[in-house]
Amino acid sequence: MRDALLDRPVYEPEEGEIMEVSMGPHHPSTHGVFRMDVKLEGERVMKLKPVFGYLHRNHEKIAEHGAYLAAIPYTDRLDYLCSMTNNWGYVLAVEKLAGLQVPERAEYLRVIVAELTRFQNHAGLIGFLLQDMGASGTPLMYAFREREKILDLFESLSGARMMCNYMRFGGLRVDATKEWLDEVRALIALLPGFVDEFEALLRANEILMARTQGTGVLPRELAINASVTGPMLRASGVNYDIRKVDHYGVYDRFSFKVPLGEHGDVYDRYMMRLLEMRETVKILEQALKDIPEGPVMDPKVRLRGLRPKAGEAYGRIESPKGELGFFLISDGTGNPYRYRVRPPCMINLTILEDMCLGHNIADVVIILGSVDIVLGEVDR
Repeated sequence: MRDALLDRPVYEPEEGEIMEVSMGPHHPSTHGVFRMDVKLEGERVMKLKPVFGYLHRNHEKIAEHGAYLAAIPYTDRLDYLCSMTNNWGYVLAVEKLAGLQVPERAEYLRVIVAELTRFQNHAGLIGFLLQDMGASGTPLMYAFREREKILDLFESLSGARMMCNYMRFGGLRVDATKEWLDEVRALIALLPGFVDEFEALLRANEILMARTQGTGVLPRELAINASVTGPMLRASGVNYDIRKVDHYGVYDRFSFKVPLGEHGDVYDRYMMRLLEMRETVKILEQALKDIPEGPVMDPKVRLRGLRPKAGEAYGRIESPKGELGFFLISDGTGNPYRYRVRPPCMINLTILEDMCLGHNIADVVIILGSVDIVLGEVDR
């Protein structure tokens, strides 16, 4: 029997009772303050309802009652593992709204910090996924070893390891020194070896393959219809990457591939992150090679007194988790009339039940882990 509306199987028990289990909101494997209400027949999932909102912080309304500049630190706290890319999505929307230009050096530095963010996010996701699977902390510690190096670079550049508050409308808050760029080059030279080591440790592991291959399949058509984006969408075989589609920043100047999966299962979603880490290294090498000299801020931009003309704009980027977009409406005053976030974590989470139906309860945790959510962005 199939549900005609969603075209998905409906599992009806033949015998036994249905048991309802609430996983969360403090289950150690739910990646934050999040709950799943699950109906089970034995250990098989019959129904699953994600419940979120525990971390709601009124982000959008706060931004509508402050200056445009004041919202940048709040974006840091959306996906709090990826503050650099959060900054970029928001400042890009304001730059479209106000018609601001960004110096070339600033565009290259934006790419560098965004791709460093993508690398540490994907490495962390793989580490957490293996931990959700019951592995020891070794893969996660390997990932965090590299993440620490990247966060040290962010701290020396912006003054903060996680809440960087680095980007500004029309450029960046501070320039990178030659010494900082040399440190990035030294790190980039080592990252391919780390990816090789990480892949050798995990890719052909029998337990990983048995647990992930064929588990949590997301069909291509459902992924498109549900507006799923990022590595999850590409794992289902859809060739869509906003860096290639929109060419925002200076991404059109770099040569890189968009990896694609074939099956859309947990294993493909794991492999997407691994393959994208390799492409990120290629982008970083090109950006560091070609970065020009010059200013990192348009001197004509008045950050504190910014009052865009009445109108609306939507700025979006390919964040590590998918399409992160900001929709802004200006009424000509110093603060947005409407501020709206398009969070990839929340949208990608909406098809969790579809991926879990028919699987055992133990598989639910790793399917959720493969989505890659941060509750700060889901709830806002």
